Order: sequence, then structure tokens, then C-alpha cells
Amino acid sequence: MSAVVLGIDLGTSAVKVSAIDKQGNVVAQASAKYALQQPHPGYSEQDPEDWVTQTTQAIRELLQQSEVTADQIEGLSYSGQMHGLVLLDESATVLRPAILWNDTRTTSQCRELESQFGDDFIKITGNRPLEGFTLPKLLWVKENEPNIWKRARTFLLPKDYLRYRMTGKLAMDKSDATGTVLLDITTSQWSETLCNQLDIPLTLCPPLIESTAYVGHINRTYAQLSGLSVNTKVFGGAADNAAGAVGAGILSSDKALVSIGTSGVVLKYEDNAQTDYRGVLQYERHAFPGKYYSMGVTLAAGYSLNWFKQTFAPDEDFGTVVASAEQSTIGANGLIFAPYIVGERAPYADATIRGSFIGVDGSHQRADFVRAVLEGIIFSFEDLIKLYQHNGADFKTIVSIGGGAKSALWLQIQADIFNCKVVSLKNEQGPGMGAAMIAATGLGWFKTLADCVQTFVHYGKAYYPVTAHVAQYQEMYRLYQQIYVQTQPITAGLLEQRKCQRRCENVVFCRLKNAVFYR
Repeated sequence: MSAVVLGIDLGTSAVKVSAIDKQGNVVAQASAKYALQQPHPGYSEQDPEDWVTQTTQAIRELLQQSEVTADQIEGLSYSGQMHGLVLLDESATVLRPAILWNDTRTTSQCRELESQFGDDFIKITGNRPLEGFTLPKLLWVKENEPNIWKRARTFLLPKDYLRYRMTGKLAMDKSDATGTVLLDITTSQWSETLCNQLDIPLTLCPPLIESTAYVGHINRTYAQLSGLSVNTKVFGGAADNAAGAVGAGILSSDKALVSIGTSGVVLKYEDNAQTDYRGVLQYERHAFPGKYYSMGVTLAAGYSLNWFKQTFAPDEDFGTVVASAEQSTIGANGLIFAPYIVGERAPYADATIRGSFIGVDGSHQRADFVRAVLEGIIFSFEDLIKLYQHNGADFKTIVSIGGGAKSALWLQIQADIFNCKVVSLKNEQGPGMGAAMIAATGLGWFKTLADCVQTFVHYGKAYYPVTAHVAQYQEMYRLYQQIYVQTQPITAGLLEQRKCQRRCENVVFCRLKNAVFYR
């Protein structure tokens, strides 16, 4: 067997390790799960040691159960769940459980940042302060756990901590660093303005690197634990969404990436940091050097389907549950699902909103509920597609990855709701493929990541919108758009939103609820 690279995808619920050869073929894979801790409502934490232990287990399993040998693994890199806060003391020991991206305890810290910085925060970071980001988590620890804060000497994101344990080198790549909202989006350096005004030591921020940067070799300690060779080179890696975009070949602005994992993402390639989405969409540094991407996130995409399955069909596999939606009709016989079961991020930055089934009557069967969940998730993505289109985007192709790409029915639903060609990948590996491509480029197998895309990325069957289906879904979508406003408590805030809508001819950004509305 020839040389391979490893792509390590450190997700929210599991880590997946893939060995990829020089032609972009997956030659071996292994994965391992870890637990999510929710000690209080709205809290979401993990033990960073679990990431290390389970990644080690997956690597050992890959080496033991395949023909891949340690000497064939020339390099490796990472994709990782974004925003999670890992705090280390002066000896690089973890001080507390990591606070994850889907933790919503930091609402008051976000409001403080908005009050203190106003629109300047978006100008500096390209983003609004949202509960999922890392900076509000830092401020929460500072305010609520002062003894831990005093001992903190650096912070990392999840994959960066894993990389540190494998190499002994502290660093953070710029694609992940933008998701901390402590990075200056224009200079791609830590913001001294934010650090100074928030009394955060600049020394707490780790060294910054590019995604394809060489970090070091596997150290002897980790080599003994995992079975890897100390000759294996390690490269920076990228945030999971940046890595997913690399693995899907999103190299131009006429393509959008739709990814259904635990959360859901609509992502667009950006040539520079000049487009102003007013912070409604996240703006991030890309894994491609000097490039950017924007994205909107719906918090409970795959999680909504997982919740439904575990609650109502725990003994059936996902494929069977999803396939049962074919027994329903377009529009699920009038049933609509709003996937806000853990709050929402875009276009409604609202940690308190909750999901709902609308239009339930006695004729509905389980298949209708399944279909409504599938459609509701895609309606939430359509909110983001419409926002991009309002800002001038003209998508010719949407590349679907993750859970939404595993079902022909769900791919056709996407094409019909988006009214756009949708393609999947022949070798769909999600962010893990992007991580492997970063390692392959870092090693010099390819001159650039763009060159690597030509060899590694291949699209599968295309799904085209059916005109009759599009018309039906557009009618359902108009009803779906009313759900967010109608399910809010009747407060002065809601009345202000409605006034905003009446004043608007096309689209309005309501600062009160940090939301975008369309007429």
C-alpha cells in the first residue's frame, strides 16, 4: 500500500479517523464516541480527555483492523467542532470541562458585549456576539469562576487541544480562531482592542497559524499510546465547516454548501472580508490562505431528526425512519415543523425560542411527522439561502453533505425547496476529507488546496427541482416564515418586531431580536 494521510474529524458526539491515499480514496476508517455533559439546562460540556482517549482508540483500531501501517502515514490534520472553550493553566493542564458551541448560558455576556461595543464589534470581528462563540464563554468564566480564571494561562479550541496532546505544540489555526470572535477579521490577528477593553490578557490567546502550516511531528508519548510513528508530520487543520467546504470543493461564490450534522450549515465562499452581512451570518477565515467564507447556522438540524427518532422510533434505524417519509406527501399533508428545539442562531439569534409542530390534526400519521421534520430542517436552510440571495448571491449548484446527503428523498426535497440543482459527493466524508486534504497539501503532494480539490473531490448524482413541487413548497414556506414571530411571547419586543415588518418593503434586520424578516 502507498503513502496515506489521516483526516481526524473531532465532532460533537464522536471522532472519525480516515486514512486517504494520494488519489483521494478512503482506504481505512475508524471512529469512537464520547459523552456530552449537560449539568444544567442550557449547559453543554465535554471532558477534553475524552477527545484524546477516543481519538487514540480510533487510531489504534484503524491500524489494527486495516492494512495501513504507521510508517505509511506521512501526515495528518484535523477538522474540529467550533467555538468550544478549553482553558489551560501554566502547566497546560485542563482547568474545567470544555464549554461547547451549543451551550447557551452566556446570553448576559452577549448583551454586555453589544452594549459596550455596538456595531464596532461586527466591524472588528465580522460577527455579532452570540452564545455559541468562545469570547462570551471566556467572559462567563471570568465573571462566574474567578478562581479558575486566575489560573488560566491559555485557551484552545477542541481540535487544537487534541493537536497539542499529540505534538506538545500550542497553536490555533485562523479559520477556527475567527469563530472565537476575538480575532480581528481584517488583520487576522488577535484583537488588542477587544482584549484591552475586556481585560483579557493577550497572552491568553495562543499562537496563530494557517490551516496547512506544519506544526510538528507526533511526539514520543503519543506515538507510544496510539501506535503512530514519530515521523508522522502534523498540520494545523481547520474548523469543521471550513474543512467541510474544502472537502466539498466550494471554491467559487456560485456554489453553496449545505451540511446537516448535529447542527445545520449553509456556507458560501467569499473572496475577501468586504461583504457586510451585518453580523446576521457568520464571517470566517477559510482554510484556503487569504480567503474567507460566510455561513448561517441552524442549531438543531440533524439533532431534530435524532430527537424525533430516539423519542418515537428508538428501535428503528435512521434509514428506515427517513424512508418512511415517502408514505407522506409534499408538505406532509399540511403539517409543518419548526426546528427550534434548542433555540436558534441564524437568521434568528434567539436562545429561548423552541420548536413546534403546526397544523396537527387527527388524520396525520407518523410518516407525516417524519416528512415534516425533514422539510422543516430544509425550510430553516431556505431562510439562509434567501438571505444570501437578498445580498446578491446567485447559486447555480448546492452541494449537500452530512445526513441530508444520505437519502435520495431528502436530496430531492432540498432541490425542490431551494429551487436549485443539488448534488452530493461520490466519496462523501464531510470535514474529515477536508482535514486529509489539508495534510496532503501540507506535505507537498499538491501545490495548493485548490489543486488537491481537482483530485480528491468528485460529485455524484444531481437532483433538479420539479416545477410543481417548487410551487407547493413555496406556499408551505410562506406559512413556515410566520411561525417564528407567532410563537414569540406577546411582549413589547414582539410588537416592535411587527412594527419593523410593517415598515419594510423587502427585508429588515430587527436589532431587538437580532433577526431578519422578509415580506
